[in-house]
Amino acid sequence: MPNITALTGFILMGFSDTQELQTLCGVFFLGMYMEAVMSNLIIITLITLDLHLQTPMYFFLKNLSLLDIFFVSVPIPNFIINSLIHSNSISIQGCAFQVFLMTSFSSGEVFVLTSMSYDRYVAICFPLNYDAIMNNHICVLMVCISWATGILFGALYTAGTFSMPFCGSNVIPQFFCDVPSLLRISCSETLVVIYTSLGIGFFLGVSCFICVVISYFYIFSTVLRIPTSKGQSKVFATCIPHLTVFTVFLFTACFVYLKPFSNAPSISERLFSVLYTVLPPALNPLLYSLRNSDVKSALRKFQQNLCLRRLLI
Repeated sequence: MPNITALTGFILMGFSDTQELQTLCGVFFLGMYMEAVMSNLIIITLITLDLHLQTPMYFFLKNLSLLDIFFVSVPIPNFIINSLIHSNSISIQGCAFQVFLMTSFSSGEVFVLTSMSYDRYVAICFPLNYDAIMNNHICVLMVCISWATGILFGALYTAGTFSMPFCGSNVIPQFFCDVPSLLRISCSETLVVIYTSLGIGFFLGVSCFICVVISYFYIFSTVLRIPTSKGQSKVFATCIPHLTVFTVFLFTACFVYLKPFSNAPSISERLFSVLYTVLPPALNPLLYSLRNSDVKSALRKFQQNLCLRRLLI
């Protein structure tokens, strides 16, 4: 029998034990966090205010940006504060709350990205029936299901993880609470609940991946039959950013959560953890704004309106 000691909290290892490097990391992450939040807020503002962006694709994009803001706001501000005050401790309740929110928002993001691939599939393969299929009721229903499923899975995942006793070291070799590290210090001999939730998560993730692959198979098959290169480039301009965001998010998430346990994580493991938490929220607005003429046009109009208001004041 292992010696089980009741833990009152955990220690997040972070990136360095040197205070100067901790401060530098805190400032660096603060800049990345502000960029991710501000760029996503701009996307949400443009879609809300511009009438030309009141379409299903941008409705899903607005929800994706909202999930990005929530997702990146769970681990990064806590890490920034800990780096600046040189404290790496986190309570069990805070760790559980962090696991719940990150799992809920990341799961919801996968479902919204899957909904976006279906939206592009209908728009490109069935353009004449697009308005009838992707009506407001269906779009709202798909988004509500995405958010609700993410929250339910987050609750199940968190309950399964923190229903187990913890013993041994309370050090988590990451800058946020990740489930693989918590499983490593678990004392439970039966992990039925957590493995059940992991199985459900794996099934849902694979199902979403298959749906996206099938959607893009039909999308690319249809695009290649378009006679003009201008028509093809217009379709690729809306599909490539979505496919890029989905691939980056899924790849980094798989590396973080499916990696084998290790007592001393390598630099690459910590790097992928950073990419998983920061890169998708920061990359998403840039991809959609740089390759999308509608978003760039809306941004120019927004800037012009701001300039006019300043002149009138």
